[in-house]
Amino acid sequence: MARLSLNMDEYLPLRDVVFHALRRAILTGEFVPGERLMEIHLAQQLGVSRTPVREAIHKLELEGLVTMMPRRGATVAQISERGLKDVLEVRRALDTFCAGLACERMTDEDKQNLRKAFTAFEEAIYTKDTAIIAQADVDFHDIIINSTGNERLISTINNLAEQMYRYRFEYIKDASQHERLISEHRMLMDAILADNAEKAMKAARIHIDNQEESILTQIHLDEHR
Repeated sequence: MARLSLNMDEYLPLRDVVFHALRRAILTGEFVPGERLMEIHLAQQLGVSRTPVREAIHKLELEGLVTMMPRRGATVAQISERGLKDVLEVRRALDTFCAGLACERMTDEDKQNLRKAFTAFEEAIYTKDTAIIAQADVDFHDIIINSTGNERLISTINNLAEQMYRYRFEYIKDASQHERLISEHRMLMDAILADNAEKAMKAARIHIDNQEESILTQIHLDEHR
């Protein structure tokens, strides 16, 4: 059972506070695909009535994060091949573009921060804690994104961040990919530090291609279990 807590916001209705808590738990893998969402248990855990939980689950269904199953009720939606491809197609384009721009615009301070973020990511890998690794991965990529200085681009990526997070998390939680992740980050960092846009963009594409391949393999394995 996920450890849920509410981040109370006096300006939001309770149903929206519950919605954000459940949504975050799904996106970060605390609730796994196929897991049942029991209204009464969630309400007890969050200390609320069943009504805001029911309303939150309905909103999650509209977002495609929850599926209503006959005789089972609400379950966390499976990660589909189509959904994966759609999200990673967008991320591949954005990450590749950011990598190229970073080679032109990254300052010496940004480069120093990128080195530190890579070291932090490498150290996070060896903790074996998926949440820590995921945050270190976000921090590494955020330095590249923010170094572009393009506010519209940064805003667009931030708006898509939560949708992309679920797929990023699926890749990171596969321990067999961790050494490859370190190698991918090093390849991307080295290209950017060398101001080699062509290599940086190629490294960004490889990073997403490998992510897609890994998650698709997992999806296909799950289908045959």
